[in-house]
Amino acid sequence: MEGNVSIMEARERILAVIHHEKPDRIPCDFWGTPEVVEGLKKHLGVEEDIELWKVLGIDKIVNLTPSVLWVPVSHHYVGPPIPEDQDIWGVRYQCTTYLNGKAAYWEVKEHPLAHLNTIEAVQASYTFPRVDWFDFSTLAEECKRYQGYAIQCGYMSPFYTYTTIRGLEQAYIDLIENPEYVHFVLGKIVDFLYALHEKLFEAGQGYIDIAEVTDDLGTQRGLAIGVKMIEEFLVPHYRRLIGLTKSFGIKVFHHDDGAIRDVIPLLIDLGIEVLNPVQWRLPGMDPKALKEDFGRLLCFHGGVDNQETLPFGSPKEVEEEVCFLLETLASDGTGFIVAPCHNIQPLTPVENIIALYRAVHHYGRL
Repeated sequence: MEGNVSIMEARERILAVIHHEKPDRIPCDFWGTPEVVEGLKKHLGVEEDIELWKVLGIDKIVNLTPSVLWVPVSHHYVGPPIPEDQDIWGVRYQCTTYLNGKAAYWEVKEHPLAHLNTIEAVQASYTFPRVDWFDFSTLAEECKRYQGYAIQCGYMSPFYTYTTIRGLEQAYIDLIENPEYVHFVLGKIVDFLYALHEKLFEAGQGYIDIAEVTDDLGTQRGLAIGVKMIEEFLVPHYRRLIGLTKSFGIKVFHHDDGAIRDVIPLLIDLGIEVLNPVQWRLPGMDPKALKEDFGRLLCFHGGVDNQETLPFGSPKEVEEEVCFLLETLASDGTGFIVAPCHNIQPLTPVENIIALYRAVHHYGRL
């Protein structure tokens, strides 16, 4: 395994492909569950995350985003005490194990707006989070610890937040039956996200390279909601949040699972610069076509299938998939960051993970 990627080279390589400049090789990123990270470190005989990145030669995008949408709440939180199974929105979670107890996820068990069906009920009975509940005074120093790596900090997901506090099924019903309610609650969510991230970006003191303005708009077959509905309910909020992000010179990353081909032109128009995860086996997501149609305007991130190839394929099949993605999404020698489509899961063989990064180093040199 080539593990001689210098710290300074990593950030330069990531930013080069986002700017559509040619690096010395196509960069790679890593996403994995905590169990996968710990298993890799044990297998490779390292103790720290940064040692893992160096051994595998990963141009890691370091994510320092404070946790505001999930538990446990980040150390930046200084607001009123909340239960350890609750986030700042009042959503309650339960820890669910799988793989015979070898791994765990926090799953939503209680939506605070589930039974508040009118704007008046929300105004009377629900407290939206406040910006003064967070202290980012240490953020710049945290960023400095990873100088030489690209820093990602910021997560703005209006509709995902809405579905979490309202409930997924009811959220989709609301779009048809209670649109004024949706507009009101989304407005409150985005007012908070905007103010929070303005404070966050200021505290970053120029060290933040990338932030997410994102949502889950796709399914395995197509969009979860139509483009016209996205334009009505979400586009004004995306435009506002993207405008804030760009005003700080920060690149806009958009994570959106599924078959989202039909909304990509709109995302580009809004100013999205990095698109993740490129689930290329889904309808409309052929990487060659995506590159031809959108490659001049987008940097793609992800591509390596962790529904089939990574967990169930062989190291050779992982290598072949990396080559396929390099030949398509990086056909012009730029505009692509190789990474798993989502967090690598604990059932994935270590050999397949190592094969991914070995292939990038072997075949991704320019």
